[in-house]
Amino acid sequence: AQKGSLFATRPTLFTYIAARQDLIDSANALFDVVQSNKVRINVSQTYPLREVGRAHADLEARKTTGTTLLIP
Repeated sequence: AQKGSLFATRPTLFTYIAARQDLIDSANALFDVVQSNKVRINVSQTYPLREVGRAHADLEARKTTGTTLLIP
């Protein structure tokens, strides 16, 4: 394309927050918003931590989509 390509990336806090306390404060604010249901998190699949091998195999085999969580 003449004007370049558009792409989206998942934002991270690491690039924008230098001080650890600012990171903690921002993370807590995010967790508060999620916990209050103002933002919904779509989790596609979860695995118990003891099944981390199966989770990794499923990811490698492209058997997963979206967000995958390991539950301790």
